[in-house]
Amino acid sequence: MFSYPVKELSTIISTIIEKNVNKEVFNWLQEKIHGNLPSAQFNAAFAMMPRKTGKTEITITDTVSNEIDQIYPGLSFEGWTIDRLSRIWLLMSRDSEQENAYVAAIENLFLAADMNELVALYSALPVLAYPARWKARCAEGVRSNIGVVGTAVICNNPYPAAWLDDPAWNQLVMKAIFTDKPVDRIYEIDRRANAELANILLDYAHERWAAGRKINPQLWRSVGKFIDEKNFADIERIGNSNDPLEREAAALACYNSNFLQAKEWLNRHENLKSAIENKSLTWSSLALEMAMGS
Repeated sequence: MFSYPVKELSTIISTIIEKNVNKEVFNWLQEKIHGNLPSAQFNAAFAMMPRKTGKTEITITDTVSNEIDQIYPGLSFEGWTIDRLSRIWLLMSRDSEQENAYVAAIENLFLAADMNELVALYSALPVLAYPARWKARCAEGVRSNIGVVGTAVICNNPYPAAWLDDPAWNQLVMKAIFTDKPVDRIYEIDRRANAELANILLDYAHERWAAGRKINPQLWRSVGKFIDEKNFADIERIGNSNDPLEREAAALACYNSNFLQAKEWLNRHENLKSAIENKSLTWSSLALEMAMGS
């Protein structure tokens, strides 16, 4: 039914919420969580959450974040507001004994949701029961033109990596690149790299170059494992760029490649190779450099 230890995660979320709301609000939440509410009352509680809890950003310690990651790798509440987390807690309490009724009830929330409710619902995909039933819904979230909704699906969300097939996953990565989402926050992006995605990204790079436009250096993260004689010229192009971020991306891509010419290129750029080996240059540090320069 659930793909993770739901009681343990619920306990941690309860503790976080209790520290971020007053006693009256927490008591109200507990009543809703443990009340086995009929659908109409459940939906009403979900909708009114911001009016009860407010919308302040939660305070969460590194220790608690690590505990969450131990229970559910990849799940993160970083930057979340209290109403968003409270909605997730409420969703985790929904009666899930009858699969079809449960799925229908959650789908109805999606269909009636405003923007902030959609953010909560897509953020909740990892914690919902019957995870295989939400693949189409996740793929639809990737296609959303609402920026914050797309971010909720793409960033710090372990559901896509676990459940999307390659075509849907590839669309997620492309959407992140196309809309300048923080690619380094896509969970398990390196594990899910595949040859078809690399080809799609390379075609996109060529289109950008033909139009005289810049390319997000993080694009090359999903290409590195698939460098070969057909595309190595593209790596050399960014490796010889005047943009230091592109040169660093080329080095990181080559470091992840088993292609002989890529290894030889990296060996000729000792400073970059050394920076990668001592971990002062990573895809995450590159993302930080990009953010600081934007």
